[in-house]
Amino acid sequence: MTFDDVLHQTRSFLSGEQTTITISENWSQGRTVYGGISSAVLFECLANQISDQRPVKTINVNFVGPLLCNEPFTVKVDTLRVGKNVSQYIAYAIQNEKNCVVMQACFAKNRSSKVSVDNIDTHQLNLPKKPTFIPPIPKVTPKFLRQFDLAIQSGGIPFTGQKSAHYKGWLRFKQPTDTFSFTYLIGLLDAYPPTLIQMLKWPTPASTINWNVEFLESDTPYNSDDWFAYHDDTRHAEHGYGITEANIWNKHGKLIAISRQRVGVFD
Repeated sequence: MTFDDVLHQTRSFLSGEQTTITISENWSQGRTVYGGISSAVLFECLANQISDQRPVKTINVNFVGPLLCNEPFTVKVDTLRVGKNVSQYIAYAIQNEKNCVVMQACFAKNRSSKVSVDNIDTHQLNLPKKPTFIPPIPKVTPKFLRQFDLAIQSGGIPFTGQKSAHYKGWLRFKQPTDTFSFTYLIGLLDAYPPTLIQMLKWPTPASTINWNVEFLESDTPYNSDDWFAYHDDTRHAEHGYGITEANIWNKHGKLIAISRQRVGVFD
């Protein structure tokens, strides 16, 4: 099952052609569906509510419980408020009558303003010539990684006892997709492993509990074979939980998103 296949299912669900969505095992991340693609499904359902030109500004995702592969689920969308400039919605992925993933999203009209502050964050990463090889270890390396190319330029392979707790590198889809909208970008942004697990010396369960993304721009066209620069730092880790923060740039060096996660490590 490709990313396009998942989105085609989602659009069929939204049009009423089918009553559930099922994601196959090639998108698994441990015992759950890869968080990027479950978030992409919820975002597609939320974006379907927008009838005017209100680009997404923020998403906030809570991974409440495992969303299982090869099992049908539904999506429920509630409108929190539609104002003159800002719209806010919440969506739930429901499987076996349980809330598994919850997303709140904020869409807002762009307006002229006297307040303008240019972002000056940059990176010094060279475009990669080829992806990084991550060993496909059964029951350790998530299957969903086969859908993406990662090019790690600083930071280590998971479970290799590194002293570092950051990643600098690039990411993109391995295969071209039908289009490249914000739904695809959301599906891509969660592809890097948690920064913390490279410090461990043996495989250990880890999972994202909360994921927040702030989008800085919404009008640049992307291609599905574009590389995106990625710099993820661990801000704090203690008592089995860590906070990470990542900047993501497009191929032109423009910062397009800031991603923050609360990650649990069960060592």
